[in-house]
Amino acid sequence: MKDQIIETSLRQFLEHGIREMTMAKLVLALGISTKTMYKYFTDKEELLEECLKLHYGGADKGIIELLKGSPNVVVAIYHVYSKSMEMDFGVNHLFYHDLNYYYPELQDKVIKQYSSGALAAVTGLIQQGIDECYFLEYLKAPIVFETLAVLYGSVTRSNVYKEFSMKHELVKHTILIYLRGICTDKGLEIIKELKDFSI
Repeated sequence: MKDQIIETSLRQFLEHGIREMTMAKLVLALGISTKTMYKYFTDKEELLEECLKLHYGGADKGIIELLKGSPNVVVAIYHVYSKSMEMDFGVNHLFYHDLNYYYPELQDKVIKQYSSGALAAVTGLIQQGIDECYFLEYLKAPIVFETLAVLYGSVTRSNVYKEFSMKHELVKHTILIYLRGICTDKGLEIIKELKDFSI
């Protein structure tokens, strides 16, 4: 029953957003009693944490598979951020909006627990890009990764870019500019083949 509650609640959160779905609405969607719901979860945040574990566990595996199918590191990193953009601003944008603005600490906590494989893979890819001369030789892979994370967070979490409605364009003006900046001539040749990094 607990797993069923988590799976169904995650689908509801993804479809309607987190703030919209109260415990009462989730109980109705599940077709269970309030007593049953509170038997397993003391509040919405505890339930949400379990939903995020399920969600990010699956996303972690998806990103690792995505990286395996990329022909080189520049394309692989481009694919990671394109997929992230698709998730943050695609059909489930209300879910990610609510998560980024109202539950960022919980999101970070779960990502650290359940996305360690993908995070390590991306950092490893950056190092591989340095070793294979796609990225500038003096770069430190963990710093590059953290910089990409901060830039991405500035678009998805802060109010700095709130007045701009074209989120995909914002990524082109932040993360993708940074990615170009860390490339060698060899890396820039790959970027040219990606149709100007159109998302």
